[in-house]
Amino acid sequence: MRVATFTYRGARSVCRLLPSGDYIQPIDLGSSGQQAGVLALIDFAAGGGTLRDAGDPIPLKDVKLEAPIPRPRRNIFCVGKNYRDHVQELSKGGFEADKAKEDLPSVPIIFSKIPDCVIGPNCTIRIDPKVSKKIDYEAELAVVIGRGGRHIAKADALSHVWGYTIVNDVTARDLQRDHQQWLIGKSQDSFCPMGPWLVSCVEFDLKNTNIRCWVNDELRQNGNTRDMIFDVPTLIESISAGITLQPGDIIATGTPAGVGVGFKPPKYLAPDDRVRIEIDRIGTLENPVALWEG
Repeated sequence: MRVATFTYRGARSVCRLLPSGDYIQPIDLGSSGQQAGVLALIDFAAGGGTLRDAGDPIPLKDVKLEAPIPRPRRNIFCVGKNYRDHVQELSKGGFEADKAKEDLPSVPIIFSKIPDCVIGPNCTIRIDPKVSKKIDYEAELAVVIGRGGRHIAKADALSHVWGYTIVNDVTARDLQRDHQQWLIGKSQDSFCPMGPWLVSCVEFDLKNTNIRCWVNDELRQNGNTRDMIFDVPTLIESISAGITLQPGDIIATGTPAGVGVGFKPPKYLAPDDRVRIEIDRIGTLENPVALWEG
């Protein structure tokens, strides 16, 4: 099942994509639940509720898709250096924060992005030149937790997953370097495009899924989930060791090689660029880039 948060005639709601691919079916989550987007659907399912349709199907072309979870309850868990080729490009590219650190991590590197930086498909990634001029893209598969827990074993981890979506872990490389930590450089306003669909785990193949990213029409990233250093069960086990995961928590699982800082010279995002990310069975997340207004 593919679900999404959407707006139609000025109202937000939640839907599933019908098999034709041309129509969506709104889901009944009550008036208060609709505002939380798919997060309300996950809560409803975690509580044992049975989903019901609401009204007639709507043509997909007539709605605006938003981020599946427009505002997460908590920071987004993110994983650094989780693809071998990405670790190598950071080191060989001379990125100051990673110079001479080509060794693969022995345990997952976890950081976070604040909820306020989430934006939806076709929303604008904003560059504020007063803050940073070295804005990078990172195409990532994101895991959405459906059943919470603490000390979740790898063998049980996937039973805690509701599904998967796309995240662009946009990063201000100079802030990442200067602050010697990652939250500020990765949590700027508009720095977490997400969506368009959240795909249930039964329809997804974690062992062989392509992740691609284009900037304008140039293919920059072309990776596969089989190249992860730490797989999704390992990430869930690691994060939940002492931190209770909750339904609706999001884990961005890292990015393959091809980010802007890895090129010589670097290829950072610029106004009028357009970033397009495709992940098998999820779809396409596309966002324009512009200068910050005001």
